[in-house]
Amino acid sequence: MVCNEHVPALDEDLKKTLGPATAKVLAEQLGLHTALDLLHHYPRRYAERGELTSLAELADQIDEHVTVVAQVADARILTFNGGRGKRLEVTITDGSGRLQLVFFGAGVHKPHKELLPGSRAMFAGKVSMFNRKLQLAHPAYEPLGAGASDRDAATAFANQLIPIYPACAKLESWKITKCVDAVLPRAQEVLDPLPDALREDRGLVPLTEALLKIHRPATKADVEDARQRLKWDEAFVLQVALARRRHADSQLPAVPRRPAAGGLLDAFDAKLPFTLTEGQQTVSKEIFDDLATEHPMHRLLQGEVGSGKTMVALRAMLAVVDCGGQAAMLAPTEVLAQQHHRSITEMMGELAEAGMLGGSDRGTKVVLLTGSMGMPARRQALLDLVTGEAGIVIGTHALIEDKVQFHDLGLVVVDEQHRFGVEQRDALRSKGKQPPHLLVMTATPIPRTVAMTVFGDLETSVLDQLPAGRSPIATHVVPAKDKPHFLTRAWERVREEVENGHQAYVVCPRIGDGEDDPKKKPAEEDGERRPPLAVLEIAEQLTRGPLAGLSVEVLHGRMDPADKDDVMRRFAAGEVKVLVATTVIEVGVNVPNSTVMVIMDADRFGVSQLHQLRGRVGRGSAPGLCLLVSEMHEASPARARLAAVAATLDGFELSRIDLEQRREGDVLGQAQSGVRSSLRMLAVIEDEEVIAQAREEATRVVAADPELERLPGLRGALDALLDTEREQYLEKG
Repeated sequence: MVCNEHVPALDEDLKKTLGPATAKVLAEQLGLHTALDLLHHYPRRYAERGELTSLAELADQIDEHVTVVAQVADARILTFNGGRGKRLEVTITDGSGRLQLVFFGAGVHKPHKELLPGSRAMFAGKVSMFNRKLQLAHPAYEPLGAGASDRDAATAFANQLIPIYPACAKLESWKITKCVDAVLPRAQEVLDPLPDALREDRGLVPLTEALLKIHRPATKADVEDARQRLKWDEAFVLQVALARRRHADSQLPAVPRRPAAGGLLDAFDAKLPFTLTEGQQTVSKEIFDDLATEHPMHRLLQGEVGSGKTMVALRAMLAVVDCGGQAAMLAPTEVLAQQHHRSITEMMGELAEAGMLGGSDRGTKVVLLTGSMGMPARRQALLDLVTGEAGIVIGTHALIEDKVQFHDLGLVVVDEQHRFGVEQRDALRSKGKQPPHLLVMTATPIPRTVAMTVFGDLETSVLDQLPAGRSPIATHVVPAKDKPHFLTRAWERVREEVENGHQAYVVCPRIGDGEDDPKKKPAEEDGERRPPLAVLEIAEQLTRGPLAGLSVEVLHGRMDPADKDDVMRRFAAGEVKVLVATTVIEVGVNVPNSTVMVIMDADRFGVSQLHQLRGRVGRGSAPGLCLLVSEMHEASPARARLAAVAATLDGFELSRIDLEQRREGDVLGQAQSGVRSSLRMLAVIEDEEVIAQAREEATRVVAADPELERLPGLRGALDALLDTEREQYLEKG
C-alpha cells in the first residue's frame, strides 16, 4: 500500500531477485508478485530463541501448517516389514507440551544425524493426529544455535526475535525470511504516504524504519513501533479513499426532492393505523433534510430486526414520488423482493393503484421486476418505468441490467447492503439523469468501527426502538442430545401455537436435495460430526411424526421461483401452518401471525444470523418464541454462543459478541471489495481509536487538497489500494 510510481525496482517481478521457481510459489500460494508485496508480507508472530514456543496450542491447529521452536528430547529408528522399512521417531518438547515427528524410508538418515537429543531447531509442517497423538510427518527443520563459539554471539543469538511468516506447504517460514532478506534493502526506496506533519504529531516512525523493524526487530519495542506505524498507514489510506469518495459525491449535482404538501406522503400518513416511533420520526427527518439538498444523499440506515426500517424507506420513496421523481428498491433475493412488493402495496392500499379502478388520483403504480418474471409482465414493468407511470419499483439484480430505463430516478434504496458491493450500488445510481439520492439499509447491527471502515462513504442513522405493539421474543436453547424430552416438548409447543391459530417456522442449515454435499463437514471438538440437518428430511419426519395432520410445506433457494412465491403467498395467507425452510427467510420475510421458530442445528449458524432469523417471529400482537436446537455439549463454545443469543435481544450487543468470536475477514465479509485485501495489520474491532482518528485526519487532508497534488506518496498508495479493488471487482465479474 505504498507509492511506487517512481521506484520501478519495488515494482519488479520477484523472478529477477529470487529466481523463477521461488517467485512462482510466492505468486501462486501467497499472492506476492513484487518486492513491494513481499515487504508488506508481515510476520505473523515472533519466536524467541531464548524461550520455548508453545506446543500446547497445537491441538487447535489440526491440518494447519505450523512453525515451532523446540528441543529434541529423544530420537529412535524403528524398523517394520521384517526390517525392510525404517521409521525415525523424534520427540520434541518446549516445556508446555511434547510433539512427535516422524520420518520414513531413505529420508531418516540426515535428520537422525542432525536432530540429536538436547539440540534445538525450528520445525515446520502440517499438524496431524495419529494414534490419538499429535504429530508432524516429514517436517522441514532448521537447526538453531550450532557453531556460536563466541559468548557474545551466542547471547545475541539466544535473544534474537525470529520472525514467523504466514507460510505454505511449499515454502516454510524461514525460506520466506531469506526471500525478505533479499528485498529488504529496497525498503529505503519506498515513498511515505503519511504527510510529515501528521506523522510527527502522532509520534510515528518513518515508513522505511517501520518496514525494517517489522521484519528484523531487535526488541519487542521495535515490533510495537512498526505495528503502530503500519496500522496508521492502512487506516489512513483506506479512510482517504473513503473521504475522497464522500468529497466527490458532495460535488455531484442532485435534484432536491421535497415532499409536496397535501400530496402522496400526506395521504399515506393520514391512513396509517399507528403513530411512528420517536426513532422513526428522527431518522425520517434526517433523510428528508438530505433529500432537500442539491447534492445526493448517501445514508446508511441501521435498524434492529423489526424496528420499522421499511416504513421509513417507504415514506422517503413517497416523498420523492410526490415531486415527480421515481424510487427504486434493490433487494438481495426474489423472495425478499416479492415480500417487499406485497407488503408495500398492502400498506399503501389504493394509493398503489394509480390508473386502476378504485385507485386514488393521488396514487402511483408500484411495480416488481425480477429475473424470473414472464416476458409480458416484464415488458409492462419496463414500460411503466420508462414512461414514469410507475413511481416505485422493487426488484433484484434485474434492476441493474442495461435494458432498465427510468423516466426520472430520484432515490435508490438498497436493502441488506452486506449482500451488495459498491459497484452494484453505483450501477443502479448511474440510471438517473442526475445522480439519485441513496439510502442503504441493513438489519445486521454493525459496530461503529466496521461501519467507518466498510461503509465509510455513507452517513449513518440508527433505529434502535421497536414499534409499539411488537411483542417480546422468548429464546431458549433445546439440548437435543442431553435432554431428548426437551425436543419432544418443542414440537408439542409448535402444535399448541398452531392450534391457537398461529404459524411456525422450522429452519435447517441444508436443503438435502443431493446437491448440497454433506461430505464437507467441519471437524467437531470431539471427533467426527454428522452432516447438518436438511429441510427435505426434517419436513418428512415432522409430517410423519410430531406434526402429523398439520399443513407442512418447504421453502428453499433451489425451488422454482413461481413455486417459492406460491408457498410464501399461502403461508402469508395462513393456509400453510408450518414452513420448513433454509435461511432464505432470514431477511425481510414478514408474516405477523407466525409466533414460533425452531432452528435445527442452531450451533451451525452465526450469532448475527440467529438474531436475524429470530426477528421473523413476534411481529404481531402475540408473543414470539424461538427455540435453538443443538446437540453440542454444554461446555462447548458453540453452546456458549447460543446462550448469549438466548440472553439478549439487543442486536448491537450480539454483534460485538459475534465479532469477538469470529475472524476479522468474516466480519468484513465481501461487504466492500478491497477492504479485506488491504488490511494486513489493522484489526477493525480492536483499533477503533486509530480508525476514528484516521477518519478525522483523512477528511481534513482531502478537504484541503482533494487531488492530493501536494502528497505524491499518498496518491501512489491510494492508486495501489484502488488497483486492488478494481482487480477484485473484475475477478468477481
